[in-house]
Amino acid sequence: MIGVLGATGAVGRTAAERLAASGLGGLRLGGRDAARAADVARALPAPAEVMRVDLTDPDELARFCTGCTIVVNCAGPTYRVLDTVARAAFAAGADYVDIGGELAAKDALADAAVPGGRTAVFSAGVMPGLSGLLPRLLAKGRPPRRLDVYVGGAAVFTPLSAVDALLTRGPRFGVPMAAWREGAVTPLAPLHGVRLPGFPVPVHAWPYLTTEAQALAAECGADEVRCYNVFVSDRIPQALSAAWADVPDVHAVPLETLQPHASEVVNASLLDNADFGAFYVMLFTARPHRGAPAGPARMLLTAADSYALSGVVMALAARAVLAGRVPAGAHLAAEALDPDETVTALRDDPLVTQLTLS
Repeated sequence: MIGVLGATGAVGRTAAERLAASGLGGLRLGGRDAARAADVARALPAPAEVMRVDLTDPDELARFCTGCTIVVNCAGPTYRVLDTVARAAFAAGADYVDIGGELAAKDALADAAVPGGRTAVFSAGVMPGLSGLLPRLLAKGRPPRRLDVYVGGAAVFTPLSAVDALLTRGPRFGVPMAAWREGAVTPLAPLHGVRLPGFPVPVHAWPYLTTEAQALAAECGADEVRCYNVFVSDRIPQALSAAWADVPDVHAVPLETLQPHASEVVNASLLDNADFGAFYVMLFTARPHRGAPAGPARMLLTAADSYALSGVVMALAARAVLAGRVPAGAHLAAEALDPDETVTALRDDPLVTQLTLS
């Protein structure tokens, strides 16, 4: 039995569709609105049972996890959920995959809380997730002199994803306006009105050195890593900056305090979408050392919907755990999944409009 929490959202629906099509087991769909979950179940290519569940209710969460082999959590806000659902899954004897969490969740789930033989994979989405996994193909066998990551476009934020964006602040997530250079964090200026391969319009690239990018630099042996969040206008960066100026410690306030700011982020994304349409691009470039072996220097992935693409990644992570390809313990998807297998699967998925390695 594969339990999918948050099955009525854009990420959860896609994850459920891919898992239903895989034939790996029965599906149990969970959400606060059982009627909407039932609508999702009826549209799947395989039968699925439905259960109402509120992540903040320990009894409902325990009942949902009971009988599951693996629990796939697409619900949020992920940076408030942290390790709550993972612990419930482990208590029911299930493995766990989460759309978010990053180091904050992985660290909260101390080694002592992972029962023997159980596995948890956090940040199994697009960014973080693919943004730290795919660049490894450019560095395989030849540590790069410089590795650049550009991720973004004109995606419409949902209210929950806007809250999560506001919560990705602090040392466990990353350092703004910074790059990794020769083992140290150094300042990096934004890029305004630049044309980048794969992006259909000029864009603004804001440096954000994620903890994922720092781990990537260390593991790949890159001298320098630059990681950018890419936007089609300044609307979303301005909305985020205004929120953080008004609420400096976003992790210490109730979610209700963040709701008005989340609405501003959503509105900014809607205006961007109205002006530029919907598109999402992941661009990775590597600059090799002189004399390095020949190999690819650029990877480009495009899709229309970043949320649905995250659902694809969630399903791939769940399949990897079920197949025993991820060892026991708590992991981040960028470090636990196989990049070659992931690229092969993404190329075959209809949601990916382009995936090239050159």
